[in-house]
Amino acid sequence: MRSKFLNYLIFVSAVVILIAAVKVINWIPTVVQKGSMREYASVDEVRSGLKINDIYAPSYFPESFKWPPNLIIAQTKPFTAIVMEFKNARSGDTALMISQADLKEFSPGRKMEIIHIKEEAHYTLKGRSALLQVGVCRGNKTCSKLSWREGKCWINVVIKAPPFQVIKISESMIRKKD
Repeated sequence: MRSKFLNYLIFVSAVVILIAAVKVINWIPTVVQKGSMREYASVDEVRSGLKINDIYAPSYFPESFKWPPNLIIAQTKPFTAIVMEFKNARSGDTALMISQADLKEFSPGRKMEIIHIKEEAHYTLKGRSALLQVGVCRGNKTCSKLSWREGKCWINVVIKAPPFQVIKISESMIRKKD
């Protein structure tokens, strides 16, 4: 009887140790990867999950785009970066991309990259120095990009549309002059 009880106790202890080991193994990647680039369901999830307070989103939004963003990816390691992609309501293609990053050289990818710049001009965006680029994206579509520094981060707004659209969207992202 005593032998059976001892075997039962050893078995239960082994199961508890095994469960604890599996929980620790599952927990390690979340600690190691916390802050690395991943997809989020909403802007609020990025705010709460990564503790990022300043997320720049437009208050002016053309009717031709769908809200919420169809893709939000963000990271805090090795530097803070957020990318939001918006689809055109009619075509379903990604037609607006907003990125913000602590690193000026950050590139959110080639999906909305201007492959041929036709015009480039310095632009004053509500008191901020910005760079406006107009050119052609993949698929021979007219693209416009406006880039500027806001606080400690760099913001890029790229749209498959004429420059007046990117200017209106970008202006709506700035609340006031610091």
